Amino acid sequence: MRWAMLLGAGFSKWAADLPLASELFDFAIEPFGPRDRKKLRTVMDAKESWDARHPNGHAEEFVGWAMDQPAGLREAVMWYIAHRLTIPFVHHEAHAGRTRRHVLGINDPRKWCRPGVTRAREWLAPRLPTLTGVITTNYDLLVEYALGTRGFNYGCLGEVLSGRGHYPVSQWRNPVVLEGAIPLSKVHGSISWEAGQRHSDGRGAIHGKALIVAPVHEKTPPASLAGEWALAGRILAESRGLLVFGFAFNPYDEAFGQHLRHFGGGIERVTWIDRAPHRERVQALFPGAQIEVVGPPEHVG
Repeated sequence: MRWAMLLGAGFSKWAADLPLASELFDFAIEPFGPRDRKKLRTVMDAKESWDARHPNGHAEEFVGWAMDQPAGLREAVMWYIAHRLTIPFVHHEAHAGRTRRHVLGINDPRKWCRPGVTRAREWLAPRLPTLTGVITTNYDLLVEYALGTRGFNYGCLGEVLSGRGHYPVSQWRNPVVLEGAIPLSKVHGSISWEAGQRHSDGRGAIHGKALIVAPVHEKTPPASLAGEWALAGRILAESRGLLVFGFAFNPYDEAFGQHLRHFGGGIERVTWIDRAPHRERVQALFPGAQIEVVGPPEHVG
């Protein structure tokens, strides 16, 4: 049986302890320079004020409110979200007497020293031979790190990414090419993408220009991500099984739910890995499928 894989925030939480939406605004980042400090203070002040008015509010509601505010706050919140998911993979290099920040490239061997990359790789690797592709709503680069450029593509085999190989400088001359057979669809964007460009690292998050859909209750994908949704549709249509890890199937995410229902009509079996599953949500999307619900694997080591 050919399987599609659907990864939600719970997968990145399990593998690398990246924050869920409810944990995003813990402000566990270290600002780098006065611009970062100003952005961080803008978000912290806005969140504190919003929390005072909405003591029982959720993070997605705060983001939704912020998206309707002046550009300065909107941009600061989106910068913070992307930055928070990037922090574990940031490193610093000295250039001309100055310290600069970089996000680990997809093929940088230093990634294996970062929490979660090896764990993600060990879980993904044995499942790859049966996959038609991977679909994720996550912005982070955990799947890319785990598979490397020889393990995946964004729907176009041989695509050349913007940017060069990892440090040292002698390796910059080598272009980063996606040579892997597994299609990866990131339906809500990526911290490594900007408008019209896909990078080999997460520089978009550092600069506040990452192409991501705001994590609000009703997510409307921009036209720039239409190709990702089409790729997700092809992956689902070619599959008879669906392996889901850490995706909640929240009913308010109606657009993506309709996409799953429309293109997943041939799904015969769903295996759902989640700590607090709602079986009825999956059954509603795939009424003819056999549903198996299991808890996440325990960490080893």
